[in-house]
Amino acid sequence: MLDTPITFLKGVGERRAEAFRRLGVMNARDLLYHVPHRYEDASTVRRIATLRIGEDATIIGTVVSKGVLPTRKGLRIFQAVVQDESGLIEASWPGQPFLDRSINKGDVLLLSGAVRFYHGRQLMPREFVNLGAEDSGTAEGRVLAVYPATEGLSFKMIRGIIDKHLDALIPALEEHLPADVLRETELPSLQEAMRLVHRPPSVAEALRGRARLAYDELLAVHLLQRRANAIARQARQGIAFTNKRELTSRLKAALPWELTGAQVRATREIVADMTSAQRMHRLLQGDVGSGKTIVALFACCLALENGYQAAVMAPTELLAEQHFRTFSRLLAPLGVEPVLVVGSMTAKARRAAAARLAEAGPVLVVGTHALVQEGTQFANLGLAVIDEQHRFGVEQRATLGAKGGAPDILLMSATPIPRSLALTLYGDLDVSVLDERPPGRQPVTTALRPESGRARVLEFVEQQLAAGRQAYIVYPIIEESDKIALKAATTAFEQLTAGPFAHRRVALLHGRLSGDEKDAIMRAFRDGDIDLLVSTTVIEVGIDVSNATVMIIEHPERFGLSQLHQLRGRVGRGAAESFCILLGDVGPDSLERLRHITETEDGFEIARADLRLRGMGDLFGKQQSGLPAFKIADPVRDEALSELARTAAERLLRDDATLSAPPHRALQRMLTSRYGRALELFRVG
Repeated sequence: MLDTPITFLKGVGERRAEAFRRLGVMNARDLLYHVPHRYEDASTVRRIATLRIGEDATIIGTVVSKGVLPTRKGLRIFQAVVQDESGLIEASWPGQPFLDRSINKGDVLLLSGAVRFYHGRQLMPREFVNLGAEDSGTAEGRVLAVYPATEGLSFKMIRGIIDKHLDALIPALEEHLPADVLRETELPSLQEAMRLVHRPPSVAEALRGRARLAYDELLAVHLLQRRANAIARQARQGIAFTNKRELTSRLKAALPWELTGAQVRATREIVADMTSAQRMHRLLQGDVGSGKTIVALFACCLALENGYQAAVMAPTELLAEQHFRTFSRLLAPLGVEPVLVVGSMTAKARRAAAARLAEAGPVLVVGTHALVQEGTQFANLGLAVIDEQHRFGVEQRATLGAKGGAPDILLMSATPIPRSLALTLYGDLDVSVLDERPPGRQPVTTALRPESGRARVLEFVEQQLAAGRQAYIVYPIIEESDKIALKAATTAFEQLTAGPFAHRRVALLHGRLSGDEKDAIMRAFRDGDIDLLVSTTVIEVGIDVSNATVMIIEHPERFGLSQLHQLRGRVGRGAAESFCILLGDVGPDSLERLRHITETEDGFEIARADLRLRGMGDLFGKQQSGLPAFKIADPVRDEALSELARTAAERLLRDDATLSAPPHRALQRMLTSRYGRALELFRVG
């Protein structure tokens, strides 16, 4: 029954089936799992006449008039006057004029939000549901399930179709959680959960049902990740390095600073991996300036002292050159000379580097994607380190990992995410976290300033430049457009060079420049030949310029929190006090969001807030390819559920690796039927 194509369900037909297919609903089972994305509680509906200023309330009313109101500052506000049998109230949506196309006179709206005073009582809807022109009595007193919809298939149509088939489909669901696991979760059975999400007696009960379905998704991901990792470990015999403590101990003694506790912990985890018989496949993640490069250098020294080659791949030539200079300086007392391999090298230099790599002796090579090109061959590669790993494609990472037999792999990322989320998304990797700031690293003072303060902000920049410092001004777009009212880097560059910074050395950097042009500008800025760099986000991952002490970010509301944090990381890299100023007028929602940046420099907390507010998006690139996508679960919001699921997955696989024992067969059937990848992972015999 659950495999019945959606077309053949009563009330669907071919036209609606096509719309359902756009939503990923192919059969009856998919229809059950097409759960509401939110609920509106109409069981607590208030009469409009009873509303008081300052309270939060839910109402149902009919639109009696509507329109778009422009303001002097250019903001367009959609307003609708709604009425019930007790009276009228104006509902206001600032910055959402497009609602004028979807809300019509005569529509019945369910509205939830704050009541305020603005030329009379006014409702500021936080959420709303357009009930169309139906009688408000059909909604009042109920919890309304609002489904993801599409053109030609409204949420009300979906609700009606699901309600029509629910009683027949739910009994066909098989409980796949083992009894002991279900008991531990304290969550409802699968059949009960499905009834709660589609016909909730209350919002709280709907969320109980959703939690069970989210748990199932998280458990599936943890089971698949850990089973795949276990199989890969069995198959990936690696190099069993010996911790000789030759170069590594000498490097530690030569460092002009003490390692942080997090760096010591991560180094020990990496050494344990490299000295085991299995091939290392580890992710090292840490905040901006947390010292990942030094940890990677210890791993490289371990490979070198065992007679192997080590390679460090960076996404840009500038970053590769920066690593090369850092390694050269730190390894000089040890008598080790790294080799640089980048695309812009002369043919003679490339031949000399190729000759070094062709020799069987130990060598540390630092480079860009040139390391994975056919012309670069390794005689004895033992360790591959990939910096800013999300900036490389899966294929490039795999190509470097395939060179030289079976080298250990260390991926590094400066986009920190909470450890629990990392264990969910990167379950096929071991994860090390650097969550401490090295001593001497200066905090960056961060502030939000309104447009009215622009002159004072630019004066402050001039003061810093006069003191011999350097500065960045970052814009969200390259050129101005009629379609979007944002300041652009090219226009600002012209205005700044003709105005307040006409006497300064100012350069413009953006993504449309050629690679050579961008490199030349960044080198000039690094070498102190440029005072002020006007840029787009191409500097997000750049080089260390210790003399840069100020960053101005225009239109900060256009950036994600993690991106703002990465940009801020370009300053504060020296001993001088540094500043990041978010410049521009922002709305109340953006103001609340940007508060996270001004109040903390903890990249993990910022990433958590960013993920909670904006979702995961493409933050993780192709890392999740082959994994089931999350349709119901949210690894950030459901962090506690994910931890519960991870613990259960580890225990289940420890006791029954193929889930073939009788208590686990229903779980195995669910995995192999719903997730194609599981067919190979849990094949029996």
